Amino acid sequence: MARRFNTPPDKPGREGAKRAVALEYAREQDPAPRVTAKGEGLLALRMIEIAHANGVEVREDRDLIRLLATVDVDSPIPVEAFQAVAEILSYIYRRQGALAGKPQTAGAPGAKPQGNAK
Repeated sequence: MARRFNTPPDKPGREGAKRAVALEYAREQDPAPRVTAKGEGLLALRMIEIAHANGVEVREDRDLIRLLATVDVDSPIPVEAFQAVAEILSYIYRRQGALAGKPQTAGAPGAKPQGNAK
């Protein structure tokens, strides 16, 4: 149920290094999605590679990664990220429902991601 967010490098050095953040959200137990891993440079590239290899959706969002990269691992996402993360999760739940042949509904109540995100 992890979600990966990353941003492509746009500048040399640390500022432009590839970054990745993994999120997990268990609706039944978590009040908000939480950061489960994060990395920069080669670690970020490896996280993204593993995500792809395991069917985890990867989403690039420079602004969101800047915000989520400041969050400690095992901590909930900040309120400022709720809207963007909710939109991403909603998209993933709808897409997974469509792939499973289920009707697409907003919010997809009861949907449980199978391990895809970005």
